[in-house]
Amino acid sequence: MDAELQRPWLTNYPEDIPKNIDYEEKSLQEYLREGAEEEPNKTLLHFMGKEMTFLEVYQSSLRFANALRSLGVEKGDRVAIMLANTPQSVISYYGILMAGGVVVQTNPLYVERELEHQMVDSGVKVIICLDLVYPRVMNVRDKTQLEHVIVTHIKDYLPFPKNVIYPFIQKKNTGIKVDVTYGNKTHSFVKLLKESPVDKIDIDVNPKEDLALLQYTGGTTGVAKGVMLTHFNLVANTTQCMKWMHKIDHGNEVILCALPFFHVYGMTVGMNFSVMDRSKMVILPKFDTKQTLQAIEKQKVSIFPGAPTMYIGLINDPNVTKYNLSSVEVCISGSAPLPVEVQQRFEKLTGGKLSEGFGLTEASPVTHFNLMWGKRPSGSIGLPWPDTDVAILSAETGEPTEPGEVGELMIRGPQVMQGYWNRPEDTGATFYDDWLLTGDMGYMDKEGFFYIVDRKKDMIIAGGFNIYPREIEEVLYEHDAIQEAVAVGVPDPYRGETVKAFIVLKQGKEVTEKELNDFCRKHLSSYKVPRLFEFRDELPKTMVGKVLRRALLEEEKEKQKEKEKVTS
Repeated sequence: MDAELQRPWLTNYPEDIPKNIDYEEKSLQEYLREGAEEEPNKTLLHFMGKEMTFLEVYQSSLRFANALRSLGVEKGDRVAIMLANTPQSVISYYGILMAGGVVVQTNPLYVERELEHQMVDSGVKVIICLDLVYPRVMNVRDKTQLEHVIVTHIKDYLPFPKNVIYPFIQKKNTGIKVDVTYGNKTHSFVKLLKESPVDKIDIDVNPKEDLALLQYTGGTTGVAKGVMLTHFNLVANTTQCMKWMHKIDHGNEVILCALPFFHVYGMTVGMNFSVMDRSKMVILPKFDTKQTLQAIEKQKVSIFPGAPTMYIGLINDPNVTKYNLSSVEVCISGSAPLPVEVQQRFEKLTGGKLSEGFGLTEASPVTHFNLMWGKRPSGSIGLPWPDTDVAILSAETGEPTEPGEVGELMIRGPQVMQGYWNRPEDTGATFYDDWLLTGDMGYMDKEGFFYIVDRKKDMIIAGGFNIYPREIEEVLYEHDAIQEAVAVGVPDPYRGETVKAFIVLKQGKEVTEKELNDFCRKHLSSYKVPRLFEFRDELPKTMVGKVLRRALLEEEKEKQKEKEKVTS
């Protein structure tokens, strides 16, 4: 296959983007140490008014590493982080690596069943969690190998008087007040740091072989699996990202971190990028349109990695024009397809560049991106990143396709995972020789730009026709009344499946099913036109804004069962 791979995408690379990169073989924590030693007083993070320098974050991470060692953490032990974006999540991440541990990022929204699965599957020894999720952790603790629980609070790293006021706001917003019982196995994050030394820990790390991260897949297509990523995988992907944004002012950017760090996308293009590039990260504990607009204006954010739903939320905020967003230079969109209309409106608002990319957890995660300053074909996920090979595999022949032919994307590169944790069969099924099978259907044009038509498993087969939801969604987004849209295949006794569209309307807008049907018929073949429409106030999403198609399909299956009960 190597002989057949032409790599036409390389001809589109600007001169400033290298076709190949000489990657540093360093551990992730080395970049934080170097930043602290060379620019100790430079601000690394801003969090709701609180700022910390490279030296402060490094020393706090060292303290945390020593605390973990005192709790028995040794090289290779898995340590979980169940936090929202906070200074503690950065300190914990690098502290675990300094102690020789492997980070296991854990979604704070996990219910007990999901949490138990991840803890048992990974064999986590210690977990750092927010007070709000502490009860859930304690409820599954005895079913896992957890030995220690470390608890922290949002207020712990807020400046006065926010640290005093925040607990009252938290209780009002959530209705929850958690009382933590500390003891030999349950510890205060702040107290542990105070009591631990700032001693360097001598851990021998082989960046290409030693794991830095077990990143669990979203579980949207089945049981969540632990993706094994080495230090080198993550350093390589972050380096590729830095080289791709060739016109930015390296070391002097302000990066908005609204994407959660517990998601590999937010971790790589937000946290690790900031540390390796020595730029300032502005941390938000969750995405909120008002807080995001305020942060961009006040902190003069220049780089904004996000998901389409974030940009959709901002452009549709009734107060968006009241904020100065002109500092925005570059926006990296991922996790879901970026509608063209959203891209155009956001760029007009900010004057910055908003480009779509593509990736998956198994690739650290980014593999493709559109050029920020150059050709950006409509609907394309862009070009493969340096040192990233991509082939399209035909489902019929098992051979690489010709340009324009749809098949499954295969990827290989320095960012590709080592495999799935304790799942050799799943690992074997995901690789074709040394190529990672993505499960995404797409094609390459003659110039080397790639396009995703959809997830292999999301494809709708109606009346024998293959229908890709993305094509329908792109059309729906063109309607001026629609804010969000997702198309799924629902059971149909005659056609096998039929297309149903779930719609969220813009504030103050109205449209009928007939009007949408007529609109779609002007832009789609008749067999692709949704037969069913459902209007909703919101759609179920992951923390990074990816619509949970499976949740919608499960709802439809339940409705079908209820209907069958009534008719039987």
